[in-house]
Amino acid sequence: MIPTTTATTTTADRATSIDPRLRGALTALVTPFASDGSLDEAAFGRLVRWQLLAGIDGLVPCGTTGESPTLSSAERERLIAVTVEIVHERASHGAVPVIAGTGTNDTAATVRATRRAAELGADAALVVAPYYNRPDARMLEAHFRAVADDGDLPIVVYNVPSRTGSNVDADTFLRLATHPRVIAIKEASGNLEQIARICRDRPRDVAVLAGDDAWTLAVLALGGDGVVSVASNEIPGELVALCAAARAGDWEAARQTHERWLPLLLANFRGGPNPVPVKAALMLMGLIPADAVRGPLLPLDTAAREAMAVTLRQLGLIDAGGGRILAPEEPTRDRDVRRVPNVRDAVA
Repeated sequence: MIPTTTATTTTADRATSIDPRLRGALTALVTPFASDGSLDEAAFGRLVRWQLLAGIDGLVPCGTTGESPTLSSAERERLIAVTVEIVHERASHGAVPVIAGTGTNDTAATVRATRRAAELGADAALVVAPYYNRPDARMLEAHFRAVADDGDLPIVVYNVPSRTGSNVDADTFLRLATHPRVIAIKEASGNLEQIARICRDRPRDVAVLAGDDAWTLAVLALGGDGVVSVASNEIPGELVALCAAARAGDWEAARQTHERWLPLLLANFRGGPNPVPVKAALMLMGLIPADAVRGPLLPLDTAAREAMAVTLRQLGLIDAGGGRILAPEEPTRDRDVRRVPNVRDAVA
């Protein structure tokens, strides 16, 4: 787990106080809802347990994939608390970091949410660049520094210009990376030059995580550390294996895994914005009971749902009986577990 640091910790001290740095596949968890739109806490808990059984490297509740903009403060807090509780239930199998989504477009509100996540036991906070306000580089740096100074948790800077309307450029992030509580960036700019500069010039104890599954292999090849993944909701073991192969220098295995699952990585962003497609896939796989989303989002329409089902069948993720079957060679945190046909099997 990642211990919290204090704002007075030196950059040199950070390398030993945060060990290991974030790496591998961290799942940006979906938030299951019942058909009436209420939070389905039981389904969420089953999903978290199943992720841990599959050997995931980290869990990220309340991010974009978790529909954070439409969650109430109480719901966000409950999702973080449930994730932390379940991780600690299974600590004997190897604890994984919980990176709580706390970012908003209000600096003071983000600080408060980050402090609350710390109280709930999160290991770090995922802090998105403020959306709608469109702050410039100076303002972005001031925002992240305020959260790092006063939020009581290490932070992961989340750069996703397609959603926020602003870009945390390389120079801005590299200045932020000298702050003892800035431990990583989730990079979803799609700008290869920018990502390459950050990978080259960041402090060695600051992680670079892909923010788009299809870019995972490229980011790893540039020296990055892993991915905050949508697809690992569906295929956690495979994303863990891809990152582990790259870390071990087995680029052929990493490339083969990337190519094998690329159709799914792309399908998760067709027919509707994230997390609409992945929720449909998870329901088809029997991993959540419903693909309900909150407005203004709507579930996939019929044609897109059928296309997703075709992709899942072609990849062997669903069959006539539905469910999710782990291949024998897939890594699992519990080595005696070889088949998880439905997320209900993950109930403790």
